[in-house]
Amino acid sequence: MQFKHPELLYALLLLLIPIFIHLFQLRRFQKVEFTNVAFLKRVTLQTRKSSRLKKWLTLLMRLLALACIILAFAQPFSASKTALNKEKETVLYLDNSFSMQAKGANGPLLARAKQQLYELLEGSEKLTWFTNDDTQRNVSQSDLKGEVLSLRPSHTQLTLEEAVLKGNQLFSDNPAADKRLILITDLQNSQSFPELKEGIKTDVVALQPVTANNISIDTAYIREASQTGLQLDVVVSAEGEVPENVPISLFGQGSLIAKTGVDFSENKSNTVSFTLENLEGIQGELRITDADLPYDNSLFFSVNTPKRIKVLSINQASSNFLQRLFDQSGYEYLQQTHDAVNYSDIATQDFIVLNELETVPVSLINSLKAFSDGGGSLLVIPSVNSDITSYNILLNSLGIGSFSSEVNVAKNISKINFSHPLYSSVFEKKVTNFQFPKVNSFLELSSNAAPLLSFEDGKPFMVQQGKVSVGTAAYSSENSNFKSSPLIVPTLINMAQQSLPLPELYYEIGKTNTYAIPVTLTQDEIVSLKDSLQSFIPLQQTKANSVSITTTDTPSHSGNYTAEKGETMLEYVAYNYPREESRLLYGDAEEWEGITVHNSVSQLFETIASDNKISSFWKWFVIFAIVFLLGEMLILKFLKN
Repeated sequence: MQFKHPELLYALLLLLIPIFIHLFQLRRFQKVEFTNVAFLKRVTLQTRKSSRLKKWLTLLMRLLALACIILAFAQPFSASKTALNKEKETVLYLDNSFSMQAKGANGPLLARAKQQLYELLEGSEKLTWFTNDDTQRNVSQSDLKGEVLSLRPSHTQLTLEEAVLKGNQLFSDNPAADKRLILITDLQNSQSFPELKEGIKTDVVALQPVTANNISIDTAYIREASQTGLQLDVVVSAEGEVPENVPISLFGQGSLIAKTGVDFSENKSNTVSFTLENLEGIQGELRITDADLPYDNSLFFSVNTPKRIKVLSINQASSNFLQRLFDQSGYEYLQQTHDAVNYSDIATQDFIVLNELETVPVSLINSLKAFSDGGGSLLVIPSVNSDITSYNILLNSLGIGSFSSEVNVAKNISKINFSHPLYSSVFEKKVTNFQFPKVNSFLELSSNAAPLLSFEDGKPFMVQQGKVSVGTAAYSSENSNFKSSPLIVPTLINMAQQSLPLPELYYEIGKTNTYAIPVTLTQDEIVSLKDSLQSFIPLQQTKANSVSITTTDTPSHSGNYTAEKGETMLEYVAYNYPREESRLLYGDAEEWEGITVHNSVSQLFETIASDNKISSFWKWFVIFAIVFLLGEMLILKFLKN
């Protein structure tokens, strides 16, 4: 028990006064009685004992009544240390990730949590709260109450460790403050729990869905392309108890194109295929019906009309192998001789091959440097009779290294950098028994660029840095059989394809996505991304004949978008939410040491109210004082002397 005015307890010393007075009143002279009044002695003795008992009881009632009055004025109360501390800091984390859309016993987890917060938040006490994508400091409970219902599910999901770390950072450095971290989450994918910071009380409202059932469209990709159409493969997976057959629909430009079923009777992950015959551009959507977790029921994708990649070869050697590779429908191939270069054509190309020039003129070096700085792709193939000085001027201007000397030793090209993006989709596994090409002579290259192909001793045959690739040996038949090797096809074709990375089927929101749109812009023109709801200007870099688009957290919602220059449509682009939350795996909060677990938001608020409750007892002491005074009156009235 504690007292609001403990200094008043000194008044209890006043209780000694009536005790002393009472004792003095009871003091009498002793009398000796004669034997002839023995009967009167017994009567007097009995009366004296009754009177003394009455006085002692009266004194006790008065002392208790006075003590209760003094204690009542001292205002006794009972409270925890938390309730007494006036410096309180509360940080609330509300998990608004997509997994919180799963259905609990009283509806979707997030919707139910928001409703309970709305009903229970009251008063002007301030707190700091954050979600997966927003943070607000020192907001009054009434203001938070007005915002909580408008909170939307987010594709961003903080891990439990990230949420605890961020919550701890939002507290002040005041060591005297009573700090409380509240986590309202479903603990999805939380198989391990972070250590708690000392001095911060942590409450966890562990929300769990009633079932862990879900069907999701995981991904889609083009398995095969032809002149007449595309074959689109779609991966659909299921968890928990789901129907054996689930229909999946394909929409294009908002209209139903095809519909099929996914069989889950044997496998929980299946692939279905659709054939797309329209190659003029499609804004597509794949859709299933699943009542458990809605966010992954749709997958948007886009297919654009193929663009022809502009390839220029500047030759001083035979270009037949280049013509065979690029003189086809997917490319716009142009070749020029080394002594008749049209420099105005360089800036408009996507991929340029410098084919075995003996000397690189300064004017060409300057043009190629400007072309590379503008985002163009370049392949340098040296000659057997290369002027190393002029080549080094070119390589130094491109920042890719330099040649030192010629080595006239035959070597096999036996090492492939399988992890390089150029070859990531070429080989299913690492090849060891491949018939590797060879060279008779090569140039020593000093460079920090990533090797693409290397000789058996580790020296590079071809390196790449950014979009600039450099070979160290001539491709001529007299020096190498690389032109007849199967390696030349994926190497040069992928270089050309990467020179203009066209939009993929779709991109994931929240990741860094970069793609190029082939368009020439003037100084004041920009590219914007639009859908039916919003329009925004992404981060972009203007190149000579394309615009490089980079997006991360924008757009904020999945869907089909168009890249536009003013009112002119340029490309279709699709964005989807990440699929990590489709796996419904949950942690057990009881295994997390040091926390207080609650099953609902209302239970949390009951605990907080209990921790902050101050129980006052002064009314009880007033009542006791009245009872003792009444007892005194009854004693005086009914107890005989």
